[in-house]
Amino acid sequence: MSTVTSADGTTIAFTRAGQGPALILVDGALCSRSFGPMPKLAAQLTPHFTVFTYDRRGRGASGDTPPYAPDREVDDLEALAAEASDHHGGPVFLHGTSSGAALALEAAKRIPAITKLALYEPPFIVDDSRSPIPDGYLAELSRLIASERRGDAVKMFMRFVGTPAIFTAVMPLTPVWPKLKAVAPTLPYDIELMQEHQRGTPLDSAEWAAVKVPALVAVGGKSPAWMTNATRALADALPDARYRTLPGQNHMVKPQAIAPVLTEFFRNDG
Repeated sequence: MSTVTSADGTTIAFTRAGQGPALILVDGALCSRSFGPMPKLAAQLTPHFTVFTYDRRGRGASGDTPPYAPDREVDDLEALAAEASDHHGGPVFLHGTSSGAALALEAAKRIPAITKLALYEPPFIVDDSRSPIPDGYLAELSRLIASERRGDAVKMFMRFVGTPAIFTAVMPLTPVWPKLKAVAPTLPYDIELMQEHQRGTPLDSAEWAAVKVPALVAVGGKSPAWMTNATRALADALPDARYRTLPGQNHMVKPQAIAPVLTEFFRNDG
C-alpha cells in the first residue's frame, strides 16, 4: 500500500500493480480496495495497464476530513492522477462504476492529466421510468449515521437502489455485513454526489461540456430500463462518447465481461 496527500491534507491510500499506461479505478458506494468489484477487475487489467485502486476518503486505509464536499473527492483523484502521471510519465485513464462513475465525470472536468474516461452505469434518474430520490433522503440518511444506526443506513440505501427485500433482510446474517457497516458513514457522500441527477429530469448537455476527453459509457443488457435510459442520455450529452451494452450483465458487472471492453477502449488510439 502507498499513499498520497489530498489538497485538504487527507491521506488517500492506494495500490499500484501491473505495467503499461496508468489506469485509475473508482469504486461505487460501500466498496474499497478490499471489498467490491475493483480488486478482481484490476487483476484482469494489469497485463495491459499500471492499475491504481484506491480507498475513497472515509473508507479502508484512507483518512477523512470534514466537512465533506464532492470537490474534495475530486481533489483526492487529482492527487492520485498526479502520482500516476509522475510514476508512468504519460497520460492517465480513469474508469468509474456506479457512484464512482459520477465522481469520475466530475474529475474529468477538472484534471488535465486524464485523457480517457470509461463509465459503467452511473445511477442517474432522468425520466419517469422509476421513482426519483425522495425529498429529505440525504438528511434522513445523515441522521441515521449521526445516530450510529449504521445498519439502518445501509438498509435504507439498499432499498433505494432496488436491492430485493429478501437480500436486504438476510444481509445482516452474512460475513459482508460488518464491512458494509464500517463504510456506512460514507453513504451520504455518494448521495451528495448523485442526488442532483436522480430527480427524474433530463440531463443538460451544457453541464458536461467540460468533459472533452473521449468517453466510453456502458450499461448492462439485463439492467432495468431506467438505468439504460440514463446511460444512453449521458452518452448523448457528453461531447465525445461512445455507448456500449454488455450482454447478460447488470449493475454488478462481472470483471471478465467488462475488462476486455475497457482494454479495447483504452488501448485504441482512435
